Amino acid sequence: MKLVIALALAPVSALVAPVAPAVSKTVLADAKSDLVDLQNTLPGPPGFYDPLGLADMSFALGMQGNADGGVGQEATIGWLRHSELKHGRIAMAGFLGFIAGCTPIVSGEHKFLPYRGYVANVSPQEQWDNIPLYGKLQIFTLIGMLESYGEGAGSPEGYVHYTKGGQPGYYPDIKGRVAGQIQLNLYDPFQFGFRSASPEAKARGLKTELLNGRAAMMGLFGLLSESSVPGSVPFLSKIEGFPHYSGNVMIPFEHDFSLFA
Repeated sequence: MKLVIALALAPVSALVAPVAPAVSKTVLADAKSDLVDLQNTLPGPPGFYDPLGLADMSFALGMQGNADGGVGQEATIGWLRHSELKHGRIAMAGFLGFIAGCTPIVSGEHKFLPYRGYVANVSPQEQWDNIPLYGKLQIFTLIGMLESYGEGAGSPEGYVHYTKGGQPGYYPDIKGRVAGQIQLNLYDPFQFGFRSASPEAKARGLKTELLNGRAAMMGLFGLLSESSVPGSVPFLSKIEGFPHYSGNVMIPFEHDFSLFA
């Protein structure tokens, strides 16, 4: 439990706050100025910082974007803003998942095994390695399904893609999809009314989510770095019982198959 308490008290623990994902709809003509204004209203350094000039580029996104030599600056900014929010959300889930995977409730002995081949008291990465290949493929299938809905699959009412003036970070309602099999929305599943929050509350929620997501990305990489290279993160290396992993975290199917064997 010392490990769990120490990890929970780490600086990135602030990322647990639930927030509403968004401000008002982006107007393409003001995409760059909106981006600069948003970043400059966040607390702390460095303000708007874009050393690679990504906000001035035109990315070749999709088949049409490649054919046209790029989708334009405004669409590129929408894509970048959406990407940061999405990566932040994944990192928040991953950071908390790593901590949960270190607890006896998850990694300890179970009367009913959660999957075939389960091994108790191993690191979170080893828990993933031990999941059968078909189990992993089911997880990736679910992720792909949710990703397609987030990109507007099925043309949900009122949805505007974030590269075409839509709201970066917006996730449409999915309740009732798949012939009614999905019974909860991914965003605000218990109908707390986040979508109907005031513009001020949504603006504050966006800033909170950005900061928490950035902290979580740094925190998750810190956990993975210390786990793979003991001593690389001095704060974590001092935690008694911190889990270490000898595999390659960048090869998720390393123990299932290899394309280069």
